[in-house]
Amino acid sequence: MAAVDDLQFEEFGDAATSPAANPGATTIHIEGPSESPTHQRGLPRGSGGEEDDELLGNDDSDKTELLAGQKKSSPFWTFEYYQTFFDVDTYQVFDRIKGSLLPIPGKNFVRLYIRSNPDLYGPFWICATLVFAIAISGNLSNFLIHLGEKTYHYVPEFRKVSIAATIIYAYAWLVPLALWGFLMWRNSKVMNIVSYSFLEIVCVYGYSLFIYIPTAVLWVIPQKAVRWILVMIALGISGSVLAMTFWPAVREDNRRIALATIVTIVLLHTLLSVGCLAYFFDAPEMDHHLPATTAAPNQTAAAAK
Repeated sequence: MAAVDDLQFEEFGDAATSPAANPGATTIHIEGPSESPTHQRGLPRGSGGEEDDELLGNDDSDKTELLAGQKKSSPFWTFEYYQTFFDVDTYQVFDRIKGSLLPIPGKNFVRLYIRSNPDLYGPFWICATLVFAIAISGNLSNFLIHLGEKTYHYVPEFRKVSIAATIIYAYAWLVPLALWGFLMWRNSKVMNIVSYSFLEIVCVYGYSLFIYIPTAVLWVIPQKAVRWILVMIALGISGSVLAMTFWPAVREDNRRIALATIVTIVLLHTLLSVGCLAYFFDAPEMDHHLPATTAAPNQTAAAAK
């Protein structure tokens, strides 16, 4: 009996000491009554990480659909095709405008602001605002120059709106198209050239024109020296954005071709700036003075007497 009791006691002692000696037995004992809470705590952690990954994946997939998928699936004559180009929020637009006004040396404007979600919303409205700013400021400048002249009769020149729209939108679309074609051609010749999409190039040119909106308003000041100082400041800021953006795309090319490309970009931008200033503000205005024929009846009456 003593041996049996000892055996039973030893078995009981082993059973009692085994949970303390084996942490696995303790976990099994705890999991029994709290199995469901343990899994409930573990699942949210795993699901939370998976949800974050899924959200990141959904963001990437959304961007992919916006930039590639929907554009390929939707025909270009449909509204859905162009809707993707305007899918941008106000914060992104303001951030890109700020980047065009404060270019950072050594930073690529496309990679820093545009590549995540290129848009046409900002460039379209920047060009539209610039058109009306140039046309209205040009008319107002002409009015202020002749203000106080009794023989001057103000006639608004609405044709300046259509001329400004043609110049600005042609520059904002045709020059990027030509540059995109040139970069694609050089990319086929030199494989190390950084490639930009046509939408990214249009976006860069559109945002680079924002500086000319306040500049056009200040061109109302009837002093040529002030106007030319303003145009040089605007040209320096916007031209530096273009040069720093497209230099990485051509620096691996032939040295002469790379320099010629950047010089051509800056010269075309200079031509736009100087041309708008010279045509809309410094050009000789049409003679809108009151005609001297109003005094002709009195003169003929006096001659008849």
